[in-house]
Amino acid sequence: MKLPRRQFLYLVTGAAALPAVSRFASAQAYPTRPVRIVVGFAAGGIVDVFARLIGQWLSERMGQQFVVENRTGAGSNLAIETVAKSQPDGYTLVMISSTNARNATFYKNLNFNFIADIAPVASLYRNSPSVVVVNPSFPAKTLAEFIAYARANPGKINMAHSGVGSGPHAAGELFKAMAGVDLVGVPYRGQPEVLTHLLGGQVQVTFDPLANSIEHVRAGRLRALAVTTAMRSPELPEVPAVGEFVPGYEASGWQGIGAPRDTPAEVIDILNKEINAGLADTKMKARFADLGGYTPFASSPAELRKFIADDVEKWAKVFRAASIKPE
Repeated sequence: MKLPRRQFLYLVTGAAALPAVSRFASAQAYPTRPVRIVVGFAAGGIVDVFARLIGQWLSERMGQQFVVENRTGAGSNLAIETVAKSQPDGYTLVMISSTNARNATFYKNLNFNFIADIAPVASLYRNSPSVVVVNPSFPAKTLAEFIAYARANPGKINMAHSGVGSGPHAAGELFKAMAGVDLVGVPYRGQPEVLTHLLGGQVQVTFDPLANSIEHVRAGRLRALAVTTAMRSPELPEVPAVGEFVPGYEASGWQGIGAPRDTPAEVIDILNKEINAGLADTKMKARFADLGGYTPFASSPAELRKFIADDVEKWAKVFRAASIKPE
Protein backbone atom coordinates (compact mmCIF):
# COMPACT_ATOMS: atom_id res chain seq x y z
CA MET A 1 0.00 0.00 0.00
CA LYS A 2 1.31 3.38 -0.97
CA LEU A 3 1.61 5.86 1.90
CA PRO A 4 0.23 9.40 1.61
CA ARG A 5 2.97 11.87 0.73
CA ARG A 6 2.73 13.76 4.07
CA GLN A 7 3.00 10.54 6.10
CA PHE A 8 5.89 9.33 3.92
CA LEU A 9 7.84 12.56 4.47
CA TYR A 10 7.17 12.39 8.21
CA LEU A 11 8.62 8.89 8.40
CA VAL A 12 11.67 9.74 6.29
CA THR A 13 12.58 12.90 8.21
CA GLY A 14 11.90 11.16 11.52
CA ALA A 15 14.21 8.29 10.61
CA ALA A 16 16.92 10.72 9.53
CA ALA A 17 16.74 12.45 12.89
CA LEU A 18 17.06 9.23 14.90
CA PRO A 19 20.90 9.06 14.97
CA ALA A 20 21.14 12.66 16.17
CA VAL A 21 18.47 12.10 18.80
CA SER A 22 20.20 8.89 19.89
CA ARG A 23 23.57 10.63 20.23
CA PHE A 24 21.97 13.45 22.21
CA ALA A 25 20.22 11.01 24.54
CA SER A 26 23.50 9.15 25.02
CA ALA A 27 25.32 12.38 25.86
CA GLN A 28 22.59 13.34 28.33
CA ALA A 29 23.13 10.03 30.16
CA TYR A 30 26.94 10.32 30.09
CA PRO A 31 28.78 8.83 31.83
CA THR A 32 27.25 5.39 32.34
CA ARG A 33 30.53 3.61 33.18
CA PRO A 34 34.00 4.51 34.53
CA VAL A 35 36.11 7.00 32.58
CA ARG A 36 39.89 6.79 32.41
CA ILE A 37 42.20 9.78 32.45
CA VAL A 38 45.54 8.88 30.84
CA VAL A 39 48.60 10.64 32.26
CA GLY A 40 51.90 10.64 30.37
CA PHE A 41 54.02 11.03 33.49
CA ALA A 42 54.76 8.97 36.59
CA ALA A 43 52.53 8.91 39.66
CA GLY A 44 53.31 11.68 42.13
CA GLY A 45 54.36 14.26 39.55
CA ILE A 46 52.46 17.51 39.16
CA VAL A 47 50.52 16.35 36.08
CA ASP A 48 49.47 13.18 37.91
CA VAL A 49 48.47 15.17 40.99
CA PHE A 50 46.19 17.44 38.98
CA ALA A 51 44.70 14.46 37.13
CA ARG A 52 43.75 12.84 40.43
CA LEU A 53 42.43 16.10 41.83
CA ILE A 54 40.12 16.80 38.91
CA GLY A 55 39.29 13.09 38.59
CA GLN A 56 38.01 13.03 42.17
CA TRP A 57 35.92 16.13 41.50
CA LEU A 58 34.36 14.62 38.39
CA SER A 59 33.72 11.29 40.14
CA GLU A 60 31.80 13.02 42.90
CA ARG A 61 29.88 15.28 40.53
CA MET A 62 29.02 12.76 37.84
CA GLY A 63 28.41 9.55 39.75
CA GLN A 64 31.02 7.44 37.92
CA GLN A 65 34.66 6.78 38.67
CA PHE A 66 37.24 8.81 36.74
CA VAL A 67 40.29 6.56 37.01
CA VAL A 68 43.84 7.81 36.43
CA GLU A 69 46.05 5.59 34.27
CA ASN A 70 49.77 6.42 34.14
CA ARG A 71 51.22 5.58 30.73
CA THR A 72 54.74 6.97 30.75
CA GLY A 73 57.26 7.15 27.94
CA ALA A 74 58.68 9.45 25.28
CA GLY A 75 58.03 12.64 27.20
CA SER A 76 54.27 11.92 27.39
CA ASN A 77 54.03 11.21 23.64
CA LEU A 78 53.04 7.60 24.32
CA ALA A 79 50.02 8.73 26.35
CA ILE A 80 48.88 11.15 23.65
CA GLU A 81 49.28 8.49 20.94
CA THR A 82 47.29 5.99 23.00
CA VAL A 83 44.39 8.39 23.45
CA ALA A 84 44.53 9.66 19.87
CA LYS A 85 43.87 6.08 18.73
CA SER A 86 41.17 5.37 21.34
CA GLN A 87 37.44 5.18 20.76
CA PRO A 88 36.04 8.76 20.68
CA ASP A 89 33.19 8.06 23.08
CA GLY A 90 34.11 10.23 26.07
CA TYR A 91 35.40 7.33 28.15
CA THR A 92 39.09 7.99 27.47
CA LEU A 93 40.57 11.38 28.35
CA VAL A 94 44.16 12.59 28.54
CA MET A 95 46.05 15.19 30.48
CA ILE A 96 47.58 17.74 28.10
CA SER A 97 50.14 20.40 28.93
CA SER A 98 52.75 22.83 27.70
CA THR A 99 55.02 19.79 27.26
CA ASN A 100 52.79 18.55 24.45
CA ALA A 101 52.81 21.96 22.77
CA ARG A 102 56.60 21.81 22.65
CA ASN A 103 56.69 18.16 21.60
CA ALA A 104 54.35 18.86 18.68
CA THR A 105 57.14 20.49 16.70
CA PHE A 106 60.22 19.26 18.58
CA TYR A 107 59.66 15.63 17.52
CA LYS A 108 59.41 15.12 13.77
CA ASN A 109 58.19 11.52 13.47
CA LEU A 110 55.25 11.29 15.85
CA ASN A 111 52.48 8.82 15.05
CA PHE A 112 49.85 11.46 15.74
CA ASN A 113 49.14 15.12 15.18
CA PHE A 114 48.60 16.72 18.58
CA ILE A 115 46.43 19.57 17.32
CA ALA A 116 44.38 17.49 14.85
CA ASP A 117 43.99 14.26 16.83
CA ILE A 118 43.28 15.55 20.34
CA ALA A 119 40.08 17.50 21.01
CA PRO A 120 40.51 20.12 23.75
CA VAL A 121 38.03 19.64 26.60
CA ALA A 122 38.96 22.13 29.32
CA SER A 123 41.94 24.01 30.69
CA LEU A 124 42.97 23.68 34.34
CA TYR A 125 45.53 26.44 34.74
CA ARG A 126 47.76 28.73 32.71
CA ASN A 127 50.60 31.10 33.53
CA SER A 128 52.46 28.69 35.79
CA PRO A 129 55.82 30.40 36.35
CA SER A 130 59.35 29.22 36.30
CA VAL A 131 61.97 31.30 38.03
CA VAL A 132 65.43 32.35 36.86
CA VAL A 133 67.65 31.27 39.73
CA VAL A 134 71.40 31.52 40.31
CA ASN A 135 73.77 30.43 43.02
CA PRO A 136 74.13 33.21 45.65
CA SER A 137 77.85 33.43 44.82
CA PHE A 138 77.06 34.57 41.26
CA PRO A 139 78.08 38.23 40.85
CA ALA A 140 74.75 39.42 39.37
CA LYS A 141 72.18 40.50 41.96
CA THR A 142 69.42 41.45 39.50
CA LEU A 143 68.30 40.29 36.06
CA ALA A 144 69.59 43.52 34.52
CA GLU A 145 73.01 42.81 36.03
CA PHE A 146 72.80 39.19 34.83
CA ILE A 147 72.11 40.29 31.24
CA ALA A 148 74.97 42.79 31.35
CA TYR A 149 77.34 40.17 32.78
CA ALA A 150 76.28 37.59 30.19
CA ARG A 151 76.84 40.03 27.33
CA ALA A 152 80.29 40.84 28.69
CA ASN A 153 81.12 37.14 29.11
CA PRO A 154 79.62 35.31 26.13
CA GLY A 155 79.75 31.52 26.34
CA LYS A 156 81.01 31.53 29.93
CA ILE A 157 77.73 30.99 31.83
CA ASN A 158 76.42 27.43 32.11
CA MET A 159 72.63 27.21 31.85
CA ALA A 160 71.47 23.89 33.31
CA HIS A 161 68.21 22.27 32.22
CA SER A 162 66.37 18.96 32.44
CA GLY A 163 67.01 17.80 28.89
CA VAL A 164 66.87 19.07 25.34
CA GLY A 165 63.40 20.33 24.52
CA SER A 166 62.28 20.42 28.16
CA GLY A 167 60.43 23.36 29.69
CA PRO A 168 63.52 24.81 31.42
CA HIS A 169 65.52 24.41 28.20
CA ALA A 170 62.86 26.07 26.05
CA ALA A 171 62.46 28.96 28.51
CA GLY A 172 66.21 29.48 28.53
CA GLU A 173 66.49 29.42 24.74
CA LEU A 174 63.71 31.98 24.42
CA PHE A 175 65.52 34.17 26.94
CA LYS A 176 68.82 33.84 25.06
CA ALA A 177 67.18 34.90 21.80
CA MET A 178 65.21 37.82 23.22
CA ALA A 179 67.87 39.13 25.61
CA GLY A 180 70.72 38.72 23.13
CA VAL A 181 72.95 36.64 25.39
CA ASP A 182 75.08 33.53 24.83
CA LEU A 183 74.53 30.94 27.55
CA VAL A 184 75.87 27.37 27.33
CA GLY A 185 73.14 24.77 27.71
CA VAL A 186 74.02 21.89 30.04
CA PRO A 187 71.47 19.05 29.94
CA TYR A 188 70.69 16.84 32.94
CA ARG A 189 68.34 13.91 33.45
CA GLY A 190 65.96 15.98 35.57
CA GLN A 191 65.53 19.20 37.52
CA PRO A 192 66.40 17.64 40.92
CA GLU A 193 69.90 16.94 39.58
CA VAL A 194 70.02 20.45 38.10
CA LEU A 195 69.24 22.00 41.48
CA THR A 196 71.85 19.86 43.22
CA HIS A 197 74.56 21.13 40.86
CA LEU A 198 73.27 24.70 40.97
CA LEU A 199 73.37 24.66 44.78
CA GLY A 200 76.88 23.23 44.57
CA GLY A 201 78.07 25.91 42.17
CA GLN A 202 78.90 23.59 39.26
CA VAL A 203 76.46 25.50 37.01
CA GLN A 204 75.40 29.13 37.21
CA VAL A 205 71.75 29.47 36.21
CA THR A 206 68.57 27.55 35.47
CA PHE A 207 64.96 28.31 34.57
CA ASP A 208 63.25 26.18 37.20
CA PRO A 209 59.54 25.59 37.85
CA LEU A 210 58.72 27.82 40.80
CA ALA A 211 57.28 25.00 42.89
CA ASN A 212 60.64 23.19 42.71
CA SER A 213 62.90 25.99 43.88
CA ILE A 214 60.76 28.36 45.96
CA GLU A 215 61.89 26.93 49.31
CA HIS A 216 65.56 27.24 48.27
CA VAL A 217 64.87 30.87 47.34
CA ARG A 218 63.09 31.62 50.60
CA ALA A 219 65.92 30.02 52.57
CA GLY A 220 68.57 32.04 50.71
CA ARG A 221 70.21 28.99 49.14
CA LEU A 222 69.36 30.30 45.66
CA ARG A 223 68.85 33.83 44.37
CA ALA A 224 65.75 34.49 42.27
CA LEU A 225 66.35 37.04 39.52
CA ALA A 226 62.96 36.95 37.78
CA VAL A 227 59.87 34.86 37.07
CA THR A 228 59.04 33.80 33.53
CA THR A 229 55.33 34.69 33.46
CA ALA A 230 54.08 37.96 32.01
CA MET A 231 53.21 39.22 35.49
CA ARG A 232 54.89 38.80 38.87
CA SER A 233 53.97 35.77 40.94
CA PRO A 234 51.97 36.17 44.16
CA GLU A 235 54.33 33.58 45.68
CA LEU A 236 57.35 35.86 45.18
CA PRO A 237 55.86 39.33 44.74
CA GLU A 238 59.18 41.09 45.22
CA VAL A 239 60.75 39.20 42.28
CA PRO A 240 60.22 40.94 38.92
CA ALA A 241 59.04 39.31 35.72
CA VAL A 242 61.58 38.77 32.95
CA GLY A 243 59.35 40.91 30.74
CA GLU A 244 60.11 43.96 32.87
CA PHE A 245 63.65 43.82 31.43
CA VAL A 246 63.05 41.88 28.19
CA PRO A 247 59.79 43.24 26.74
CA GLY A 248 57.43 40.57 25.44
CA TYR A 249 59.13 37.64 27.13
CA GLU A 250 56.88 34.98 28.59
CA ALA A 251 57.43 31.27 29.21
CA SER A 252 54.76 29.70 31.38
CA GLY A 253 53.33 26.26 31.94
CA TRP A 254 49.74 25.13 31.52
CA GLN A 255 47.62 22.02 31.89
CA GLY A 256 44.30 20.88 30.53
CA ILE A 257 42.30 17.85 29.53
CA GLY A 258 41.78 16.46 26.04
CA ALA A 259 39.90 13.65 24.33
CA PRO A 260 40.20 11.74 21.04
CA ARG A 261 39.21 13.59 17.90
CA ASP A 262 35.53 13.13 16.99
CA THR A 263 34.44 12.77 20.61
CA PRO A 264 30.81 14.03 20.57
CA ALA A 265 30.59 17.77 21.15
CA GLU A 266 27.77 17.20 23.62
CA VAL A 267 30.05 15.04 25.80
CA ILE A 268 32.86 17.56 25.62
CA ASP A 269 30.47 20.33 26.64
CA ILE A 270 29.28 18.31 29.65
CA LEU A 271 32.86 17.70 30.79
CA ASN A 272 33.83 21.31 30.19
CA LYS A 273 30.91 22.54 32.30
CA GLU A 274 31.71 20.20 35.20
CA ILE A 275 35.45 20.94 35.14
CA ASN A 276 34.84 24.69 35.03
CA ALA A 277 32.52 24.31 38.03
CA GLY A 278 35.42 22.67 39.85
CA LEU A 279 37.79 25.50 38.96
CA ALA A 280 35.31 27.96 40.48
CA ASP A 281 35.01 25.99 43.71
CA THR A 282 36.59 27.71 46.74
CA LYS A 283 38.16 24.52 48.11
CA MET A 284 39.54 23.60 44.69
CA LYS A 285 41.13 27.05 44.32
CA ALA A 286 42.78 26.63 47.72
CA ARG A 287 44.11 23.21 46.70
CA PHE A 288 45.56 24.65 43.49
CA ALA A 289 47.33 27.34 45.54
CA ASP A 290 48.68 24.77 48.01
CA LEU A 291 50.23 22.77 45.19
CA GLY A 292 52.56 25.63 44.31
CA GLY A 293 50.66 28.83 43.68
CA TYR A 294 48.66 27.58 40.70
CA THR A 295 45.63 29.65 39.70
CA PRO A 296 42.66 27.87 38.05
CA PHE A 297 41.86 29.09 34.55
CA ALA A 298 38.54 28.15 32.96
CA SER A 299 37.94 28.27 29.21
CA SER A 300 35.69 26.91 26.52
CA PRO A 301 36.95 24.09 24.26
CA ALA A 302 37.25 26.59 21.38
CA GLU A 303 39.30 29.02 23.47
CA LEU A 304 41.59 26.22 24.59
CA ARG A 305 42.06 25.05 20.99
CA LYS A 306 43.24 28.51 19.91
CA PHE A 307 45.50 28.83 22.94
CA ILE A 308 47.14 25.48 22.18
CA ALA A 309 47.66 26.33 18.50
CA ASP A 310 49.32 29.61 19.45
CA ASP A 311 51.57 27.88 22.00
CA VAL A 312 52.63 25.21 19.51
CA GLU A 313 53.60 27.88 16.97
CA LYS A 314 55.47 29.91 19.59
CA TRP A 315 57.76 27.05 20.57
CA ALA A 316 58.16 25.91 16.97
CA LYS A 317 59.72 29.30 16.20
CA VAL A 318 62.04 29.04 19.22
CA PHE A 319 63.27 25.56 18.29
CA ARG A 320 63.72 26.47 14.62
CA ALA A 321 65.65 29.64 15.44
CA ALA A 322 67.98 27.82 17.84
CA SER A 323 68.28 24.72 15.58
CA ILE A 324 67.25 22.51 18.50
CA LYS A 325 66.58 18.89 17.64
CA PRO A 326 65.98 15.70 19.68
CA GLU A 327 69.16 13.97 20.83
